[in-house]
Amino acid sequence: MNTRMIFTVVARIEALTWLGLLIGMFLKYVTETTELGVWLFGRVHGFAFIVYFFVAIFAGLRLRWPWWATLLAVMASIPPLVTFPLELWYRKMGLLGAQGSRDVEAKTLQNGIGE
Repeated sequence: MNTRMIFTVVARIEALTWLGLLIGMFLKYVTETTELGVWLFGRVHGFAFIVYFFVAIFAGLRLRWPWWATLLAVMASIPPLVTFPLELWYRKMGLLGAQGSRDVEAKTLQNGIGE
């Protein structure tokens, strides 16, 4: 597995575990039916969060992302479900594409991002 694929898989797992935790919290606090979802997905998401944090930093360094892209990837793990659209956006911008970060830096400068 290459760095791009690892980032993609971990970002999607992090988002899915967030979803599981949100469903678990709904079941625990709104319907008051079970605490199992929070118990299970709280642990799974905690692990996925930590893994994503380090994979995002590793990917930023390895793929030579601009500093703002690495910071944004790390920050995306805090609000629920943001890592998945961020991964799609990075793919669209070329940060996860085969062309690498040189084309991304040129695109971001043309669009006024990162100046």
